[in-house]
This record gives sequence, structure tokens and C-alpha cells, in this order.
Amino acid sequence: MAESNFVDYIKVYCRSGNGGAGSAHLRHEKYVPKGGPDGGDGGRGGHVILRGNAQMWTLLHLRYRKHIFAGNGEAGSRNCSFGADGADVEIEVPLGTVAKDAETGEPLLEITQDGETAILVRGGRGGQGNTHFKSATNQTPRYAQPGESGSEGWFILELKILADVGLVGFPNAGKSTLLAAVSAAKPKIADYPFTTLTPNLGIVSYRDNRSFVMADIPGIIEDAHLGKGLGLRFLRHIERNAMLLFLVPADSKNHRQEYEILLNELGKYNPELLDKDRFLVISKSDFLDEELRRGISRELAEVPHGFISSVAGQGISELKDRIWQILNR
Repeated sequence: MAESNFVDYIKVYCRSGNGGAGSAHLRHEKYVPKGGPDGGDGGRGGHVILRGNAQMWTLLHLRYRKHIFAGNGEAGSRNCSFGADGADVEIEVPLGTVAKDAETGEPLLEITQDGETAILVRGGRGGQGNTHFKSATNQTPRYAQPGESGSEGWFILELKILADVGLVGFPNAGKSTLLAAVSAAKPKIADYPFTTLTPNLGIVSYRDNRSFVMADIPGIIEDAHLGKGLGLRFLRHIERNAMLLFLVPADSKNHRQEYEILLNELGKYNPELLDKDRFLVISKSDFLDEELRRGISRELAEVPHGFISSVAGQGISELKDRIWQILNR
């Protein structure tokens, strides 16, 4: 994913169509005196609809399409003819897209399946023609309903990456290096913090032609749940992962403390994240001898963990086995 092409937050203005007016037409024919009402109903206004597309991974296509308008319904006419419905507008979005009200921040809907559709803004109803209002005491009603107005407003579309495994760690913990080592993804890798500024996805091949999807989430820092370091934009991508793989580098001063800081940030952002399956990996561990590994294991005590070196290829196969075991409990 090119960083300039990945867009996970868009604000758009949407307006549904107005409903068409019902007809108040009275039937007039040469040999039919007092034909009575024959006005048809108006068509409904067009909806603004979101449709899931599994082939998309960004909201980039909406960056320059800020205003989205559906068509208006047509008015009814004589001979009880209904007006045509207004044209719907379908917006294709990647899976994991959440729509929110821009003013209140209230979540409205979420798209998680390929081909799934949901109405974001509903079109106005068409008005009823005068045939609906005739009665024994009012046989020639000369009135009909006007169409209902559509709705409009600003909406926020947020993308939450859908993946089996989400990589969680401080900046420069080795997440991108691990993703590059186990998949064909080519994330930007460098020896400085915040190299990754957008999520990267990779398909990890496993035994017997099986696979799972791994997401490299940009690094999290302390107080990320308060928005520090773009924390809120990074943290939301973790919500839709089946399991979380925490990375703490071997040269960390306190492995247990770093792991607990990460857990604390996730819990303060969304307590439900703590219910996900998780596993801790000590990365960059190719320079550790057995004594140092035993010391780190004693420090981590009951925390399930393993040691890997993405550069040297150490512990990668064992890590894949552990991930597959957790995903298929």
C-alpha cells in the first residue's frame, strides 16, 4: 500500500431524493361522465446506499467526491400511473467501513461483507394520488399528497482494517520487518520510529495451502487513547482483528512494563479489545543467549510469549504454528 494512496477517514455530504407528488387527476373521457379520481402515486426519492467491495482497501476514491446526491422521484399521473422512483446512488466502500453522523459521532452502520448493502440516507416517500382519498361521501377528491422531502447531512466514513492478526507495538518494534518476513507485503522499513504511518496488509502462507491475513498497525505510544501521536486513528484498526500479536524488542529496558503499557492503551480506548486472544513476541532476539532468554521469560511469568528474529528467520515457523493454533481454537 502506498502511503499517499491509503485513506481511512473521509467526510462526505449526502442528500437523498425527494418523493414525487401524488396526482389529483380526475378521469375525463367522452362517454364516461363523472369518471372519478384516477391520480397515481408519486415515486419515492432515491437512496444513498453503501455497498461492500472486497477488492477495495482504501477510501481514496471519495477524497474528491465530497457531495453525493440521489435523484428525485417523479410525480404520479392519470390512469393511476405511478411516478418513477428516483435514481439510487451506490457508494462502494472497502470491508470494515463504519458510517457515523458527523455532528453527533453516532455510529449508523457498518459494512463487513462483500456485496453487503445498507441505506445511509433514505429517500423521501412518494405522495399518494387522489384515488386513495375517495369515499362514499367524497367521490371526487381534488387533492393528493405532496412527496416527502429527502434527508441530507454530513457523514463520516471510517475504515477499520479487517484482518486475522493485528500487530501491536511501540514504534520501531519490528512489526513491518516481521510482516515482510512472513508475507509478500513490502512495507517501508527503516531504523527510526514511525516509519509506518498507514496500515499494511499481508497474506501469510501456512501449511497445506492455508493462509491468514496479518495487519501491520502503525506504532502506538503512551496516551495514544487520548489522541497523542495520531493514536485514535491507529487504534481503530485494531478493533476488527481476530487476535492481537504484541511485539516488544529484545533490547527493551523492561519487557513486562512495555507490554502492560500497550495493554493499558488498548483497554482505555476500548475495553473489549482486552477480550481478544493475544500473544507476545520478543522481536530482534537473534543476539540473545539462552541465559538472557530465560531471564526475560521469568520477567514475563504467566504471559504467553515467544522469541523471534525476523532478519535471521529464527522462531518464524514456531510463531506461525502458534498463531494458527490460536486462530483455530
